[in-house]
Amino acid sequence: MAKKKAAKTAETGNISIHTENIFPIIKKWLYSDKEIFLRELVSNAVDAIHKLQHINLVEGLKLDAEFVVDVELDKEAGTLTVRDNGIGMTADEVRRYINQIAFSSAEEFIEKYKNDDEKNQIIGHFGLGFYSSFMVADQVEIRTLSWQKEAKGAHWSCAGSTSYTLEEADRSVRGTEIILHLTADEQEFLDPVRVRQVLVKYCNFLPVSIRLNGDLVNDRDPLWTRSPSEVSDEDYKEFYRKLYPMADEPLFWIHLNIDFPFNLKGIVYFPRLNTEFDVTKSHIKLFCNQVFVSDNCKELIPEFLTPLQGCLDAPDLPLNVSRSYLQNEPQVRKINDVLTSRVAGRLVDMAKKDHDAFIKIWTDISPFVKFGMLRDDKFYDKVKDHVLFATTDSSKQTTMAAYLERAKERHENKVYYATDETAQSTYLKMYAAQNNEVLILDHPIDAHLLSFLEMKNRDVHFQRVDADLTQNILESDQSADPQTDSDSKSRDESLRELFKQALPDSQLTVRIESLRDDSIPGVILQDEQSRRFRDMTRMYGDAAAKLPEEKTLVINLASPVIRNLSSLLATDRKDDAALIAAQVHDLAQLAQHGFDRTKMDAFLERSNRILSMIGRG
Repeated sequence: MAKKKAAKTAETGNISIHTENIFPIIKKWLYSDKEIFLRELVSNAVDAIHKLQHINLVEGLKLDAEFVVDVELDKEAGTLTVRDNGIGMTADEVRRYINQIAFSSAEEFIEKYKNDDEKNQIIGHFGLGFYSSFMVADQVEIRTLSWQKEAKGAHWSCAGSTSYTLEEADRSVRGTEIILHLTADEQEFLDPVRVRQVLVKYCNFLPVSIRLNGDLVNDRDPLWTRSPSEVSDEDYKEFYRKLYPMADEPLFWIHLNIDFPFNLKGIVYFPRLNTEFDVTKSHIKLFCNQVFVSDNCKELIPEFLTPLQGCLDAPDLPLNVSRSYLQNEPQVRKINDVLTSRVAGRLVDMAKKDHDAFIKIWTDISPFVKFGMLRDDKFYDKVKDHVLFATTDSSKQTTMAAYLERAKERHENKVYYATDETAQSTYLKMYAAQNNEVLILDHPIDAHLLSFLEMKNRDVHFQRVDADLTQNILESDQSADPQTDSDSKSRDESLRELFKQALPDSQLTVRIESLRDDSIPGVILQDEQSRRFRDMTRMYGDAAAKLPEEKTLVINLASPVIRNLSSLLATDRKDDAALIAAQVHDLAQLAQHGFDRTKMDAFLERSNRILSMIGRG
């Protein structure tokens, strides 16, 4: 762009700074984030327009021009220009806002901000938005004209040192243009595709029109700036598709519009999760007055709500936030609490008003809801009555309160549960035969949740189906047994001795019972508290392996297998009896995932031997 001759002699001087040279420091420490310069310049331009709009409103200037920020690329001249028609500057304002930069020594500056996580903080911390231009340019010009009557244009120029020139310019158009003469290494910012990418990333939702070489780039009216009453479900879905074009339809969303005790607007979505979704990474886009700040602000989001997507606009946060700032800023905690409360409220609202829809999304959201209950007491208090559990009683899910009410006559304040429907199918079959309902707690987090729920509800106790046998599973009528009491005791002792001899290395307690289900020769029970303690300590490695296992082998006298086994004891086929006893134990052990390779080999070999006995009678 050709320079116009100044009407007066150019003023020269040195930028007022306390370091020898700011520019090498900017280039050195901000180089990896160099594209941020465009965000800073466009944000400054929008700010200049907002200031003029305010003056226009207060003083009634009756300005009717369309406010716009233009970004223009000139490959031939090697320049990138950011132009606005905002408030503009006088020469004195250029001296005040551009030439005077005061901050601490270069050594302290570098030491404080050398960490990669702090790079984006440098510019905003010292008000150096304009000077980020020197990350990509070896010369920067400012051409500006103030909105004030009789104001004269000003032209400022600096070639990347502390020296500058300032002269009067023949300019008739209000506003400011920043002309960057890009270095040879930064020619990528003359590519319209690359520049559009940066503008969409940082400036896509600014409230002033942003044009690139004359083409509109941004959406000036993002959905979060509108009243929720004005927005339809389809609008929310369309906005989500705009933010995440390749994602499936979200499960639900929350529109935030808060102005007390702090300002926060935004729309957050709970996504439909798939195997490619990273639940450990923050997915929220943070804005400050519609200027994009970061998409990696996990401090704003409760840990159990990390999957949330969408936009948050927090005008009270600085444009350039660092990790340490977010970790120590009280307002961040308030935002965190608001999100927790709003998500809980939305879940409760769905559970009450559209229960069928709530059930459909429950599988996707349940691990995070349960995690939230463990981590946040306020969240727990709000959602506790609406948490759903799968149950063997029907295909529908149930709340804990509903389950306890149904079971009140059979086992008041006791919850029977299973962690693996396949492995524990033997036990579930017995419970189902007696119309006992069992909850399915098969997610890893459920092991922590049930202990937590017992702590919160002191009268309620959880018992896994393989922990003990309920009275209605045991056969209460023994009158069908023709043996006398002394014969029964002798038989029981003989069976116990048989199993102890057949399982010499086992620490099992052998218990003789008659079960209502005669198809099951034996089951293994694990003490509930002992098993829970082992599960808890398993996370510490080998410590759990050293703890004794409290297991009981229940021999079912009602089973024809056990009756025949008892008869074998009266013959000379005691080896065959021991073989069958070991097989009964291993069949019960299968339901406990108790086989390693050696045990499985022994089980298969024994199975073949038993099959070979069939022909012998």
